[in-house]
Amino acid sequence: MSAVIIAPDKFKGSLTAPQVAAAVARGLREVVPDADVRLLPVADGGDGTVDAAVAAGFLKVGRWVTGPAGTPVPASFAVRGTTAVVEVASAAGLTLLEEPAPLDATSRGVGELLKAALDVGCSTIVLGLGGSACTDGGAGMLEALGGTSFGGVDLVLASDVDNPLLGPTGAAAVYGPQKGASPGQVEVLEQRLEAFAESIGPEHASRPGAGAAGGIGFAALAVLGARFRPGIEVVLELAGFAEAVADASLVITGEGSLDAQTRHGKAPYGVVRASGDVPVVAVAGQCSVEPGDLGLKAAYALLDVEPDLTRCMAQADPLLTVLGGRIARDWVSQ
Repeated sequence: MSAVIIAPDKFKGSLTAPQVAAAVARGLREVVPDADVRLLPVADGGDGTVDAAVAAGFLKVGRWVTGPAGTPVPASFAVRGTTAVVEVASAAGLTLLEEPAPLDATSRGVGELLKAALDVGCSTIVLGLGGSACTDGGAGMLEALGGTSFGGVDLVLASDVDNPLLGPTGAAAVYGPQKGASPGQVEVLEQRLEAFAESIGPEHASRPGAGAAGGIGFAALAVLGARFRPGIEVVLELAGFAEAVADASLVITGEGSLDAQTRHGKAPYGVVRASGDVPVVAVAGQCSVEPGDLGLKAAYALLDVEPDLTRCMAQADPLLTVLGGRIARDWVSQ
């Protein structure tokens, strides 16, 4: 029997990607006990990127760092050999704040995690850029690194967004409101970013990804010599997806909401593109697009099983097990 690959992203607010994969696998095995099921949870560069690396065999390393509010927080990164995976969300994530701090949140902890990765001998560092609380252009990150040299280090920025630093599609205008910024505060943040960019490398402000994570992408591109890549592509490489899918008969992916944004750098669409001729189906909390528009053979939504959204989110684990069983009956040979 060919393998079934389960490669979902997280269901935000409900389950991590490894938890989603495990729940689907449980349901599939209840119907087809001898199925060759392989769990490869993924991420698009946001929170969950370190978890995906750990699921792929990386070792999680814990550190205390400066959180977005300037107080210590526990954070972690992942290491395998000389490669490290660091995520902004772990050190400067919006979820680490008790209340939004759009003008004051700092990226300092990200620099501290990068330095920790260098200190353990890593020469390749993947920096996942999603989920940030800050819009400081990466200034705090650079301050924490001080004079630390990135010569000889391959710093890869992994993100699902490619916004520039400034302007109507930039870090402040697009993402500032999501971090609690009022229209007036968005203007202040834009002015700060303009001044910061002018001081360290205005030519980098328009590069794809410069506006990711409140401008951390800009600082990494301008000062640290980073290169930008779509986050899901990076994570699939770390997970060995190409090798795993070579002898697979089915791939199951998913995320909390399959919608019009899924085609724009989100994990499920990246999984579809990487799966070649292998059929891909998806699980989701809700689906508001035609599965075929995403290259999917089918989509299975939790809301189709439990129409109450609150209960759906609270009971995502057992509901995903139900969907795993349905997928097994529809797609896996018995």
